[in-house]
Amino acid sequence: QVQLVESGGGLVQAGGSLRLSCAASRTIFTFNRMGWYRQAPGKQRELVAAITSSGSTNYADSVKGRFSISRDAAKNTMYLQMNSLKPEDTAVYTCNVFVMGYNYWGQGTQVTVSS
Repeated sequence: QVQLVESGGGLVQAGGSLRLSCAASRTIFTFNRMGWYRQAPGKQRELVAAITSSGSTNYADSVKGRFSISRDAAKNTMYLQMNSLKPEDTAVYTCNVFVMGYNYWGQGTQVTVSS
């Protein structure tokens, strides 16, 4: 079992920045893949960014160059640095980990970008 707790969401003006954190209840060394997803009202959940155990990253086209995913193994925490935020980035952001064949999800954190 893995518990995930997100933090760092909030209200920000367009062009601003936020950093989301996802704290895991156990060491992340064994996590095959960690990622951030988001879901806006009336839309399907989409992958925003992911990072593998080897450090490889991938991003949704809509956030490339603006968002950056990282992790701190010593703190068992994953981050999503979001810069140059746009109103269309407004969504509930949820962290996900895939480990030993199982997916685990956090509870989500709201990000609202005002124009």
